[in-house]
Amino acid sequence: MDAMTATQLRRSDQAAGSGFLPAEAPLAMVPKPLNDRAPPRRDVTSGPRIAFRRSLVFLGTAALTLAGCTKMYEVVEVGGVTVLESLVLVLFSILLAWIAFAFVSALAGFGAMFARRRDTIAIDVDGPLPALASRTAMLLPTYNEDPHAVMVRLRAMIESIAETGQAERFDWFLLSDTTDPDIWIGEEAAFLALRQVCSGARVFYRHRADNTARKAGNIAEWVQRFGAAYDHMLILDADSLMSGATVVRLAHAMEHAPQAALIQTLPVIVNGTSLFARLQQFAGRLYGPLIAAGNAWWYGSEGNYWGHNAIIRVEAFAQDAALPELRGRKPFGGHILSHDFIEAALMRRAGWGIYMTVDLDGSYEEVPPSLIDHAARDRRWCQGNLQHLAVLPARGLHWVSRLHLLIGIGAYVTAPLWFAFLVLGILISLQANFVRPEYFPKGFALFPTWPAQDPVLAAQVFAATLGLLMIPKLLACVATLFRRHRRRGFGGGLRLCAAVLAETVLAALIAPSMMIFQSIAVIEILLGRDAGWQVQRRSDGGVSRREIYRKFALPTLCGLAMAASAYAVSLPLLAWMSPVIAGLVLSIPIGLITGGRSTGAGLFTTPEDRSPPPVLVRARQLADEPEPRRAPALVALQRNAELRRQHVDALPAMPRRKPGDINVELATAKARIADATSFDEATGFLSRRETLAVLNDRATLERLVTLPAAKA
Repeated sequence: MDAMTATQLRRSDQAAGSGFLPAEAPLAMVPKPLNDRAPPRRDVTSGPRIAFRRSLVFLGTAALTLAGCTKMYEVVEVGGVTVLESLVLVLFSILLAWIAFAFVSALAGFGAMFARRRDTIAIDVDGPLPALASRTAMLLPTYNEDPHAVMVRLRAMIESIAETGQAERFDWFLLSDTTDPDIWIGEEAAFLALRQVCSGARVFYRHRADNTARKAGNIAEWVQRFGAAYDHMLILDADSLMSGATVVRLAHAMEHAPQAALIQTLPVIVNGTSLFARLQQFAGRLYGPLIAAGNAWWYGSEGNYWGHNAIIRVEAFAQDAALPELRGRKPFGGHILSHDFIEAALMRRAGWGIYMTVDLDGSYEEVPPSLIDHAARDRRWCQGNLQHLAVLPARGLHWVSRLHLLIGIGAYVTAPLWFAFLVLGILISLQANFVRPEYFPKGFALFPTWPAQDPVLAAQVFAATLGLLMIPKLLACVATLFRRHRRRGFGGGLRLCAAVLAETVLAALIAPSMMIFQSIAVIEILLGRDAGWQVQRRSDGGVSRREIYRKFALPTLCGLAMAASAYAVSLPLLAWMSPVIAGLVLSIPIGLITGGRSTGAGLFTTPEDRSPPPVLVRARQLADEPEPRRAPALVALQRNAELRRQHVDALPAMPRRKPGDINVELATAKARIADATSFDEATGFLSRRETLAVLNDRATLERLVTLPAAKA
């Protein structure tokens, strides 16, 4: 952007006065068909070094999978392979390949961490903060979130940016898709208060009455209205937090990497208060850097996008990331839900580089407070990822981009595959017990004896598979133990080892319930059930015992059925399957314990607990301040004339109504208001949808607030 254009835009911003939005700077964003054959406009390549790394990862995965499948075949082939055993062998092959791929990537991450490999894209993470020449928009999409909590994080980030001395290079946009009228007006009131205390920052607010395409549509609408004014946009989530120094370094990296369309940071989980959140926070902080380092080691310029805490070149996004609407009905058709993977794939198809940084700190997020909330969010992600099946055949996608899509799909498809694998194992055992030949000996044995098979070989396969699952955790622990500052961040070596052991046991107990939840989600989606757009619960409370009993009833019943089936065969089989059975049978008490406020915070400590960064400290300070009382939407507007004026001024112009085109909610609201004798009576008549209609209509709102108050 040239200096003249930037000066003009600043003057336009100032001319906008106290309005919610700056002057518009439209930028075209036209969806391209998935079968587009246009050649890429750029030619970004990762080079032979990345190609060699990828060959090591995939050859290692193939070798481990082949070795494991060969051993498994030796287990089942003696005496002939039955139909059920064939199915078990096929499922084992798929699941082992999945585990082996994760293992090899973790092994690569362990090597990269000890070799101190730098990111593929150059980012100065230690030197003095560079001066910026570009303009970046900080975009925070929100949907029915707590306005106070959102503004607290936003204010902490605004102040952190101000401390860098480069606040003039950043504009802040709160992009609301909120459908709750009380939260909507609460957002506007909180926004005006934020703008008052952060008077030196350019902070803007936009509410979208039409939630078309959800978050992807929210971002796209902003690009089409304001995108031409900015070089970059940094996408945040409602629970995101980033330090000013990190944001400045990301913008500087984009300035010096014209081939880059996107740089994804590695968010660190913070502020966990429930035991479940503390477990996620500890596991993400300890194992996450190892996994991310392994992935970044072979990603090169074909990285991925996780939808938040990432900086994007606006030009690349507008030109190449506009999402088409998928043909067919929901849940597979319609607007793309998990938009981030697809946007990254489309920009890479056009020749832009998509990068990931693991060296840059200062990027944070939060997680759902309970297993139930995690499963609810996971259900939405599951539908979005399965929707990617329709995108896989798209023309021109880089093969690594297709791999990202497959990995996202596999993250959920593997759950029903694991469940099927367990069920088939039980069926084979039941068949062995009640139909000759006999699979299990009469005496006690630790592992099941397959028909005419060597139980020692079966035990070796089981142990090797378990090792592939456990070794990455041990590698992450070792990598931390050998670095003093990281070891101290987790409370020392002894506490770290105890926490890893406790986390491993609790994660093993939680995993079977998640397997059931994800299996149900996959089945529901395949049957055509849409997940909708549910509000995410972020606090550490609110999960009732009744809800836990209801949600975990099915996992409990599955566990009891498995236990009964295993016991009907033999005690050794019951002992062999006890980790899975225990997690299912105990799912209700596990849900109760992990969903409550954590008593294990001292054990599952992380570096951000022991030495919190300044932006996190400031956010916590602001969160501890008394929260302003929020009145119902219409009451707040009646009492506060300035808020009402700002709200009315921010409403978009109503399109000309076509003859016969009636807004039913608005028409009903007008009739109810006409029947009312007081403001209180009128607001009592209105439903939520009717209240929303009134809030979007200037004339009706003004008529409502002029009604007299109810007589005492």
